[in-house]
Amino acid sequence: MKINWGTGLVIGMLAFISFIMYFVVTMMSSKDYDHDLVVEDYYKAELHYQQDIDAERNALGMEENISLKNDNGKLLLIFPENMLTQEMEGVISLYRPSNKALDFEIPLSEVNTREYLIPEDKLVEGRWNVSVSWNSEGKEFLFKKEIIF
Repeated sequence: MKINWGTGLVIGMLAFISFIMYFVVTMMSSKDYDHDLVVEDYYKAELHYQQDIDAERNALGMEENISLKNDNGKLLLIFPENMLTQEMEGVISLYRPSNKALDFEIPLSEVNTREYLIPEDKLVEGRWNVSVSWNSEGKEFLFKKEIIF
């Protein structure tokens, strides 16, 4: 049987469409490719974006800032010497972009020393967004850093 150019073109287009549809169905149904939104109420969080920018600017204006150190598979959060974490209201947030079930927060009231070791049982390898937000003397402060653990 001889196939003319019109039939060949239709067969080629159907093969290409089938190929693309296979990948679409695979990506939509597989849990390996499940990516959540950054936050549930995206538009509500967007309204506070300028406040976050101002809080980050306040934190950058400090003499000494918070730092993160990955020490032999342990994540260490180091606070400045002049920062008294017990007297501040705030939270340490660890956000996992690929899986929101791994996100967790630690209140600053639990931080008793200048160097705080993040619990290893909650951390898995990969990318993490670490943010520390606190209030001091009526001003808001925010420290953000992306790390690969």
